[in-house]
Amino acid sequence: MNGRPPLRRASLDTSPPIDGGEERRELMPAGSLPLPPEWGEVAPRSGDGVGEAGHATRSRRKAGTTPRARKLRQAGNQAEALLWLELKARKLGGHRFTRQFSIGPFFADFACREKWLVVEVDGHRHADSPYDRRRDDFMRPQGYSILRVWNHDVLKQRTSVCETILAALDGRLAENTAASDLRLVFTPHSFDSISSKTDLSS
Repeated sequence: MNGRPPLRRASLDTSPPIDGGEERRELMPAGSLPLPPEWGEVAPRSGDGVGEAGHATRSRRKAGTTPRARKLRQAGNQAEALLWLELKARKLGGHRFTRQFSIGPFFADFACREKWLVVEVDGHRHADSPYDRRRDDFMRPQGYSILRVWNHDVLKQRTSVCETILAALDGRLAENTAASDLRLVFTPHSFDSISSKTDLSS
């Protein structure tokens, strides 16, 4: 040997206390090793209200809306799931949509906040529904237009449905419309003025 003392690896000292009642100190700082899940410690997931440094973070959603939105997404029908494939990740004309977006006490199937458009995928049982009228009456003063399309059209004519949504986003569909394949409750406004109000209030 070259006379140097052998290197010792840092380890956790788990020996019992020495005489005198004092415990021997750990060679590695506390908290440097993650506890296994069976010890009851679970690392916080993104969106659980805990930041990278362990500090609480504020969510822009109201308390309780995230679990409710998640439950609605899981219970969504096939037509909703198929339309979401067309809307997510800015696939439709570069517009950003949010699924199960909360507006007051209601949840929109899909919402484009930049263009103030709500898209609902409904069955025919929703036609002239009093509940839907209450939703519309609440969302319109918030600045949203509401476009309703039917489940069977999404399943069989998805391209046509997407073209209708684009027409509403681009302002080519800009009046109240009731047809066999869609229903639009239009809310006229200036996007710039509403956006500036939102920026000032935030």
